[in-house]
Amino acid sequence: MSDTNKALRPATQLAQLPPRFPGESAQYREARNALLAEEIELRRHIERVAAQRRALPPGGVVPQDYRFEGEHGPVTLTQMFGKHDTLVTYNWMYGPKRERSCPMCTSTLGALNGEMADILQRVAFAVIARSPVERLLAFREERGWRHLPVYSSGGNSFNREYAGEDPDGDDVPAFNVFTRADGVLRHFWGAEMGAESADPGQDPRGAPDIMPLWTVLDMTPGGRGADWYPQLEYDTAPGTPGGAAGSCCCD
Repeated sequence: MSDTNKALRPATQLAQLPPRFPGESAQYREARNALLAEEIELRRHIERVAAQRRALPPGGVVPQDYRFEGEHGPVTLTQMFGKHDTLVTYNWMYGPKRERSCPMCTSTLGALNGEMADILQRVAFAVIARSPVERLLAFREERGWRHLPVYSSGGNSFNREYAGEDPDGDDVPAFNVFTRADGVLRHFWGAEMGAESADPGQDPRGAPDIMPLWTVLDMTPGGRGADWYPQLEYDTAPGTPGGAAGSCCCD
């Protein structure tokens, strides 16, 4: 155990500190404090995992300077970095065989769009899909995504090599992080959790997952339930009863 961890106050002790809420019973507070101790430990574990990720040794050298089609013409992977030394990419499930964008990807990208101006202060970001760039830009406009840089990878092998996509098969979502130092591009980290590593009865996802949809619903008494998957459109306005059930990203 590190010196930092030795200095930490026990989570069970910290769980006694917050103020109480009106009307709660002693039974509720006892259970809530037990849960709070676990939440504190979870936060600490997330910090440990993040530190372990940052300490990864150098990843593989990128085999080629992939060429993409962007909003303003051709762009290479190197050029996507802009002024930064780190580039985050998201493989968007909106390939040429897909009639509409994956609802799960759409929900994720909508959330990222809201924070993209802040993210771009620290790192470069690219949303990549195999459809023609004009199609990607039209959907971006439809959804009102003002801040997401989108690129078409239809003319290269990037999706196959960094998302495991079969060129003739289905789209695959993927997060990847690349670094640039002394003119060398390296793959730093890629999301590798999926259906094959999911526990029985659990939805496959990263840890922590970046989607507010997961996080907010998991804080509620009903949790996510069985019909939480997002849709591209709903029959009623947000927050009103009677909305249509969600559909998974593969629908």
